[in-house]
Amino acid sequence: MARVPFGPFSTSILAYRRMRLITLALAALLLLIQYPLWLGKGGWLAVADLESQLDASRGKTDQLKARNAKLESEVRDLKDGLGAVEERARYELGMIKSNEIFVQVLRKDEQPAVMMTEPPPPPPPKEKRGAAKPADD
Repeated sequence: MARVPFGPFSTSILAYRRMRLITLALAALLLLIQYPLWLGKGGWLAVADLESQLDASRGKTDQLKARNAKLESEVRDLKDGLGAVEERARYELGMIKSNEIFVQVLRKDEQPAVMMTEPPPPPPPKEKRGAAKPADD
């Protein structure tokens, strides 16, 4: 039997080989297109990394904003009100007013605080009730 170059079998084998080659080429192109999507400069992995960095930056920014608001409030209180100045003098410098009594409760292992102000002088002695008053002439 002689070979027929364009018989029913030879055509299907060539078509099969061509389709296989086209399929492999399309698969290779698909893989080449996927590379920048996953691993390229603007790929999904890079975007996910940048989003995590952005979330960390936003968290730090929120913390710094809260700290700045607290400091701003403290500065405003120090400028406008005497209450904040008095509070700082009491807690940081250990100062008390002249007519106040300072009471400090200590735990067993605590040391007493150092007072920055001098204690007030003792009050003058009171006179006895039955004593005669000197007469003014």
